[in-house]
Amino acid sequence: MLCLSRQVAKRRLARVESRRQDGPRSALAERPDSGPYRGCMPVDHAALLDLATDAVAQAMVVCQHVQRDLDALRHMTKDDQSPVTVADYAAQAIVAAILAEGDDRIPLVAEESADFLRQPEHAAHLAAAVESLRACGVWPDAGERDVLSAVDRGAGEPNSDDRGFWTLDPIDGTKGFLRGEQYCVSLAFIRNGRVEIGVLGCPNLAPADAGAIDAPERPSPPGSMYTAVLGDGASMLWEQGDALFDTLLERESMAGDMPARLAESVEAAHTRQEIAERVMRHAGPTRPAIRVDSQCKYALVARGDADVYLRLPSRKGYVERIWDHAAGMLIASEAGCVVTDVLGQPLDFSRGRGLEGNAGIVGAPPDLHGRLLRALGELRVGRD
Repeated sequence: MLCLSRQVAKRRLARVESRRQDGPRSALAERPDSGPYRGCMPVDHAALLDLATDAVAQAMVVCQHVQRDLDALRHMTKDDQSPVTVADYAAQAIVAAILAEGDDRIPLVAEESADFLRQPEHAAHLAAAVESLRACGVWPDAGERDVLSAVDRGAGEPNSDDRGFWTLDPIDGTKGFLRGEQYCVSLAFIRNGRVEIGVLGCPNLAPADAGAIDAPERPSPPGSMYTAVLGDGASMLWEQGDALFDTLLERESMAGDMPARLAESVEAAHTRQEIAERVMRHAGPTRPAIRVDSQCKYALVARGDADVYLRLPSRKGYVERIWDHAAGMLIASEAGCVVTDVLGQPLDFSRGRGLEGNAGIVGAPPDLHGRLLRALGELRVGRD
């Protein structure tokens, strides 16, 4: 994964140098009158995507470093949950620091607050986060004040205008992380209520070999990264040796007689699995479901190892968080899938930190998505 991080950073630096040689882009470009950015002030999506992939790649490195030392961290902090806590803060710190280097005027809306680390009883967690950033090489001279300041950058507020904002889940899939299985680093750029850039870093998700995805991974899986820009498609990046590969993700519609495979959460508490199974059977033939944690499910649907993302509200009034879906939704959508709520409404990212206007989520290739919506309606799922 360190190779992937270096390759991504090298590619980013090459693009920056290319833009420097070509001269600066005008900041006074006219608002586009067509396409996905109609009416918006233009931004340099290539530069923001390079910044995001660099940040996520570095976070993947530190997360893998922490995951290799779970028992040592538990012993040091006297806390069974401490490894994921340390990785959360370390990942958020390095992502926030890199994004600030690119443009510190863009707010970052993240899941963690540095208040926890400032408490004297959690001094061991702060020390472990700092040491993890140093030891894995992503921030060799990090200090406690540096890390606290960087984590604090995640306290930004969402906006619904041309400024845009980043939203980050430094470790999506905490239980998968602790089991040594699937989790991801999720980063998205949202502007005017629309997700324009999405990056998922999946350290334990190999670029192929779907048969072993929901089983415990190898000690050092190759990992993969998924990126998307609104209107410009989605890609999967992975390393092999010293080479970095970049593959365009394209899903096609599925005929009604083709068996569909559901990607669902390992934890039954995250969705209503028995109802999801009924919906799948009602929509047509199925294959055995694949169970993985985190937004890795979106990645599996985008690349074709699964066909359906279905998240049904686990309790009345439950509101999904934007950082749990923004990047994955865009990647699946740009790969050719349709992602809506269970009523067929687009996901609304203009209401702050939650998807207040949506109930549940369903994502699939176009024809299959339509059949799923009909099944949800006929079974009265999400109508109460």
